[in-house]
Amino acid sequence: MFGIGGQELFVILIIALLVIGPKNLPEIARTLGKAFGQFQRAADDLKREIDISSSMSSSSDKDKEKPTEKPAEQPPPSEKNT
Repeated sequence: MFGIGGQELFVILIIALLVIGPKNLPEIARTLGKAFGQFQRAADDLKREIDISSSMSSSSDKDKEKPTEKPAEQPPPSEKNT
């Protein structure tokens, strides 16, 4: 998780407890948790929309890339010397 080990996380929590205080820490942690949850949902929705639009555009590109029929080759006109 973000390259943070157990010791670093423990130090961060102790510092947060000292700076914020024990009364406000649960409320702030709850608020941050909700914010991160909303951000994660928004990111997932964006990824889903991108996947849907890319799959739709790739399927429409395949429809456009259908081989077109070449006109039948006509023999070159014969030259008549009159």
